[in-house]
Amino acid sequence: MTAETSATTTDRSRLLELIKELAVVHERVTLSSGVEADYYIDLRRITLHHEASVLVGRAMLDLPDDAGIAFEAAGGLARGAVPVGPAVLHAAAAAGRPIDAFVGRKTQKTHGMGRQVEGPDVSGRPVVVPEGTSTTGGSALAAVEGVRRAGGDVRAVAVIVDRTTGSKERIESEAGVPYLFAFGKDELGLG
Repeated sequence: MTAETSATTTDRSRLLELIKELAVVHERVTLSSGVEADYYIDLRRITLHHEASVLVGRAMLDLPDDAGIAFEAAGGLARGAVPVGPAVLHAAAAAGRPIDAFVGRKTQKTHGMGRQVEGPDVSGRPVVVPEGTSTTGGSALAAVEGVRRAGGDVRAVAVIVDRTTGSKERIESEAGVPYLFAFGKDELGLG
């Protein structure tokens, strides 16, 4: 085991611990998709946390790398994906890698520059669309569509936690890109 592998393993273990401690809420909830669940995974408690956000950036930078997917920018729809893209940007910068972040909207603006994807231009660039988690894949698919309209080459969708509710299958089928995840719900004790 190299020092880098050891650090990655330590980061991953600590991030999992923080997700279990801070983000998993055990109560009956209705998700944005309308689906009811006995638990809620509030990853904003992680992506906006002083320690966890650094670990999120590293984990989300590692996912595409481990899958052999090169990319130059990371971002998604304005909401849950917003803190993840900059976390990747900062982790990449710390590693000496030039990866930009961006924020997408569900629809193109009708004022100003009329953009759907804000930040550095994604046109012609390889992009990863990160999310906290996904129930139906709808937000990720909307982000993929917006990035493609802006000329970006979407290489993968990457989530922190996979809820195993069909998002992987839907995204891979409809968007035609790999669906990567750092943790499965079973790792959170939610299997």
